[in-house]
Amino acid sequence: MRKRTVALGTLAAVLLAGGGWYASLDRETRGLLAAMPTDRDVLMWSLDQRDAAFRAMDRLPVLAKASQIAPSAKPLPLPQGKPLVIPGVDEYLANQRASGIVILQDGKIRFEKYALDFGPTGRWTSFSVAKSFTSTLVGAAIQDGYIKSLEDKVSQYIPGLKGSAYDDVSIRQLLTMSSGVQWNEDYEDPNADVAKFNNAEPEDGLDATVSYMRHLPRAHPPGAVWHYNTGETNLIGVLVSSATSKPLAQYLQEKIWQPAGMEAGATWLLSKTGHEIAGCCLQAATRDYARFGQFVLGGGMAGGKQIVPADWFAQATIKQKEIGEPGRGYGFQWWTYDDGSVAAQGIFGQGIFIDPKRRLVIASNANWTRATKGPEPQAREAFYQQVQQLLDAESKAAPGK
Repeated sequence: MRKRTVALGTLAAVLLAGGGWYASLDRETRGLLAAMPTDRDVLMWSLDQRDAAFRAMDRLPVLAKASQIAPSAKPLPLPQGKPLVIPGVDEYLANQRASGIVILQDGKIRFEKYALDFGPTGRWTSFSVAKSFTSTLVGAAIQDGYIKSLEDKVSQYIPGLKGSAYDDVSIRQLLTMSSGVQWNEDYEDPNADVAKFNNAEPEDGLDATVSYMRHLPRAHPPGAVWHYNTGETNLIGVLVSSATSKPLAQYLQEKIWQPAGMEAGATWLLSKTGHEIAGCCLQAATRDYARFGQFVLGGGMAGGKQIVPADWFAQATIKQKEIGEPGRGYGFQWWTYDDGSVAAQGIFGQGIFIDPKRRLVIASNANWTRATKGPEPQAREAFYQQVQQLLDAESKAAPGK
């Protein structure tokens, strides 16, 4: 769907660093390092470079530092279900350049496959799929009493925004990307805000995102217009950390990763001021992305506890804002469908599709030929519909139907 740029360092810097850290790398990581991109942004990397980087963005500290997220001591079982026969699936996955896909129904694996030399124990980057994790942590902070209300002003939790265009913006408006603050999300434009804010030098004592966003002008009244804005998801992350007095990765570990039974560890890349990049950059196993879908289907219950308010996902995963696409909308950092389904989506084919009606989760990772343009996005939508239709046919054919 929408795009996200991650600036990495150069191979020259890696080689100059040399010495102990490089010598300590395992053979696979050294091989990936040799294929890593130079100092161009993600949209300029070759397919081979992205194949290497998307599975290893957290392994090379000279390129990007990351917070660690420990797995659960009691992983949520994902038992094998009846294999789902999907006509044309091999061709579809090849055309998607899929690295991994896990399809769950009723919490059971109906289909699972990996490619691009990736597997179930590897971690693949999320890009904007992370946005839906970040918004869920807002729900957790409300449940825990750290945040009083979605109608609270953002600047109440981020003092560095006081006196800025965000003074009159509520948490709800930030979640629905309707702040009205001016923002350019065009990744083809080197002068766009999304291209500049990650590289801007932060003011002393301020988070890098806050430092940049506090100087933006207002374009519309708060709540009036939906406009996609990755920088504002980063602000949501700062807000949660400020409210809870905990790093975002730690709070994710405490509230979701471990209670929801994630089997593998995860990582979250850090900005230049050391804060997790909340609009992007989780690295996790495909099965654990699927487990997050199960957590959402379960209404936010995990380990016998209600992690988010009981009505949180009823609000978060329905259309809160029109986005100009028939049958689609935007919730609390979720892309919504009018049939009640919902998706978390990131550039180059990352996604979690959740269909409560069919008790269905489809978690997939990929390296599309282009970030968002090309045939892959429409093909993925058609695949979601194909799986839904297969399950409907299966249900009708069941005894007693």
